Amino acid sequence: MPRKEDSVPATLRAVAVLEALAAAERPVALAELTTLVRLPKPTLYRMLAMLDSAGLVMREPGARRYAPGPRLAMLGRNVMLNAGLRAERRVILARLVDEIGETCNFTMLDADQVIYVDRVETAWPLRMTLTSGSHVPLHCTASGKLLVALLPKATRERLAGQLALTRFTDTTITDPKRFAAELARIRTRRYATDNQEYHAGLVCVAVPVIDRSRRACAAIAVQAPVSRMPLERALAYLPVLRRAAEVMASTLP
Repeated sequence: MPRKEDSVPATLRAVAVLEALAAAERPVALAELTTLVRLPKPTLYRMLAMLDSAGLVMREPGARRYAPGPRLAMLGRNVMLNAGLRAERRVILARLVDEIGETCNFTMLDADQVIYVDRVETAWPLRMTLTSGSHVPLHCTASGKLLVALLPKATRERLAGQLALTRFTDTTITDPKRFAAELARIRTRRYATDNQEYHAGLVCVAVPVIDRSRRACAAIAVQAPVSRMPLERALAYLPVLRRAAEVMASTLP
C-alpha cells in the first residue's frame, strides 16, 4: 500500500517544508519539523539537504535546527516588490500622503536592515528621496527599531546583539543598554520614532502592519523634515497611520 507522503508530489512537500520554516518565529529542530509537515525523518532529512544546497534553507552550525535560507528570503523580498502586488499598496500610501502631506513608506525587515518595499513621496521640494528596494539601518530608523522590538524575544535579542549601532547623528543610540531600553519602550507603546537619529533634520514615526498570524511583518511610516513637521506633530498622526496599517494588512499575500 502506498505511503501517504508518496501521494503528494515531491515539489509540494518541499513547499510545505519552506512554508513551515517561513512561518516559524525561530529555527526549527528536525524532530519538530517532522511533526509539522508530517513526513518521515529520513525523507525530510534528504529534502532539507537538497534545499540547503540550493540556498533555500540553512542549518545552524553545530545544530540540527533549520531556518529560511538567503535564497528563500530573496524570493519573498522579490514577491513583495512585484509590480502586480504594489498597485494596491501604492493607492493606500498615496491616500496617506494626501492626508498627512508628507512622504510615507511601507517597509520590512531584510536580514539586518530595513528594506523600502514601497514609498510615495510628498510633493514638497525639500524631501529625502529613496526608491523601492533601498536599504537603511535598523538601529536608527523608526521602522527598523519597531520591527526589531516586536520580534520574538530570542530572535530580537540575537539580532540586536549583532547590530553595530553605528553613529550617524548626535542623537543616534549607540549604547547597547540604551538601545535595549528603547526597544522595551517601543514594545509597550506599539510605535517607534526616529528623532533625527539617521539624518539630522529628519523625523519619522512608524506603526506595525500585523499579518494573519498576528506578527508585525511590516511597518508604515511617515517621514518629514523637522522644520516642517516637528516630532510632536508627527505623533498626532498615529491614528491615521494605524488605520492605514490595518488596510495595508488586508493586501498581504
